[in-house]
Amino acid sequence: VQLVESGGGSVQAGGSLRLSCAASGYTYSSYCMGWFRQAVGQEREAVAAVYRVGGSAFYADSVKGRFTFSQDNAQKTLYLQMDSLKPEDTAVYHCAASRLSGDSVAIGDFGYRGQGTQVTVS
Repeated sequence: VQLVESGGGSVQAGGSLRLSCAASGYTYSSYCMGWFRQAVGQEREAVAAVYRVGGSAFYADSVKGRFTFSQDNAQKTLYLQMDSLKPEDTAVYHCAASRLSGDSVAIGDFGYRGQGTQVTVS
């Protein structure tokens, strides 16, 4: 499983960024995918993730209405459109995959991770 993120950077508050995650090495459509972030000194947080194959994404309350999760199964690519960015969105963002699917899937089950991309909002 290989996941490679791109699209991070620095932006002013209120701006937008679009993250991409290119996946390879596995049957993309059979895994649950998600975007996670970790700020300095804080725990890993699920930003937007699908916990059931074919299901809809669940969003963290802090990003609802501002971030949009999407994926292109044919291209094996995951996206995160981030609008109305706030300084508190500053973190390393990474995509991750889970072989598990269903109600019991937890953040820790997304064990396949990309290297991450830094998002800085000032």
